[in-house]
Amino acid sequence: MTWSVYGSYLVIVVLIVLAPGPDTMVMLKNALSGGFRGGLLASLGIVTGNAVQGTAAALGLGVLIARSQPLFITLKWVGAAYLVFLGIQALRGAFRGSYAGIEEVQRRRGRGFRRFREGFLSNVTNPKVLVLFLSVLPQFLTAESSTGDALLLAYTVAVLGGLWLLALLLFVHRVRTWLGRRRVRRTLDGVTGTALLGFGAALALES
Repeated sequence: MTWSVYGSYLVIVVLIVLAPGPDTMVMLKNALSGGFRGGLLASLGIVTGNAVQGTAAALGLGVLIARSQPLFITLKWVGAAYLVFLGIQALRGAFRGSYAGIEEVQRRRGRGFRRFREGFLSNVTNPKVLVLFLSVLPQFLTAESSTGDALLLAYTVAVLGGLWLLALLLFVHRVRTWLGRRRVRRTLDGVTGTALLGFGAALALES
């Protein structure tokens, strides 16, 4: 793979990564409820899910999943249901409007795995991520390309996506005092929850 080909690929990946999607909303949801640590763990889960899907696509397993209609449809509905579930959680928080202090939430170490799990499951059960890999990667691979080339392209998406989530998380952490206001938190939870419901509905209705 030449540097010019990889550079062209980077341009496309950056545009994809910057587009708001379920990953962004899930990270924000956990950053708002769990502080910097919560957002970071959710981001790590998302990156891991991205890497898993990218590996499947690079090794040819993704094609098998996409061609298996029952498996693909099941994955789609599970992913849609999970996004809706997370959206309802965020909307419940906005409706209640009762928030524990960030410091108190951060002390609840037992919730760390749950936040990682939310990030991982929201990504790995979203077949649109797999379809994205399957549609973009072949455009930059040739018959002479190795499995290593395919994995490089796949992991580039995971790394750049993780860096973008980290940048957003740092911004959220920087304005945490303002975000801690009850009215602001309720508004953000409402927006995040509505967006997650929308992404879930869009995934379920997509043919």
